[in-house]
Amino acid sequence: VVSYGERLSSLIVSALIEEAEVFDSRAFMKTERKHHKHLLDSELSGKLIRETFRELPRVSVVPGFIASDKNTGRVTNLGRGGSDYTAAVIAAVLEASILEIWTDVDGFMTADPKVISTAYAIEELSYVEAMELCNFGAKVVYPPTIYPAFHENIPILIKNTFNPEAQGTIIRERLSDNTKPIKGISSINDTALITVQGLGMVGVIGVNHRIFRTLAQNGISVFLVSQASSENSPSIGVRNEDAELACEVLNAEFAKEIATGEINHVAAEKGLATVAIVGENMKHTPGIAGKLFGTLGRGGINTIACAQGAQKMTISIVIKSCAHRKALNAIHDSFF
Repeated sequence: VVSYGERLSSLIVSALIEEAEVFDSRAFMKTERKHHKHLLDSELSGKLIRETFRELPRVSVVPGFIASDKNTGRVTNLGRGGSDYTAAVIAAVLEASILEIWTDVDGFMTADPKVISTAYAIEELSYVEAMELCNFGAKVVYPPTIYPAFHENIPILIKNTFNPEAQGTIIRERLSDNTKPIKGISSINDTALITVQGLGMVGVIGVNHRIFRTLAQNGISVFLVSQASSENSPSIGVRNEDAELACEVLNAEFAKEIATGEINHVAAEKGLATVAIVGENMKHTPGIAGKLFGTLGRGGINTIACAQGAQKMTISIVIKSCAHRKALNAIHDSFF
């Protein structure tokens, strides 16, 4: 049923554009079912795209979002942001000079404009910065859209349909101005934190392997990991909707250890939010983490967990959901 919107709108648009030809994306966007989702078979789809677009008309119109199962031929869809992803896949296979995404905002913003009235559009981002902002809640571009363009080094230009005069955001490998340590703030308001802990875990090797293997086998995505030392009490951030299943499968995996008291019963702490500051230049700028925690401390906001990779491109903190808006405002005022 949901495929008809894409199919009908493509026909209407192609009728209005001179010399436009409409293509059926179900013929070349092929999916396979994994972890209860329809995932693109990139190799097969790439081959079919090259065959379909061997000779290009002046304008090609393609319905995004929809595909078909490579085994059954049934209509499938690529989920939220699937239209952007379709465009990125075609751009990458055909080695396009640029990929333009027309949306309803002026580009990537320094923070969520619904929360921060002083947020402004970011002129340029690296592929990795854009991906990090997307992973932590920025809804401008669907995260998988970035990878095909990055792989072929195709710049992505984000423009606003309702404000075409705005400069927008360009995403590319080499940036003309890369002096700002922080590019943007992103957040996920529906966070649940699961901590696997117990005195019997100290010095035991392989606990993390079992945690992440169990979650992966059940199709649960982890967007944050915080661990103080050894494999004792790792905390993992998941979406609220995945929290119950995550606890259920982890309790089953560690049933023996829980029965003997080596590991505590696994439970999720809900009502949390994750806030992330993102910038490739952070690693060359000392004191960013100190400034972040100082800002939160002055605002009376308690940090429940934090995570920062060795690349120092993103610092993520977990706070109470009720402090989400206050934290975003304080951090934006401090850094921007």
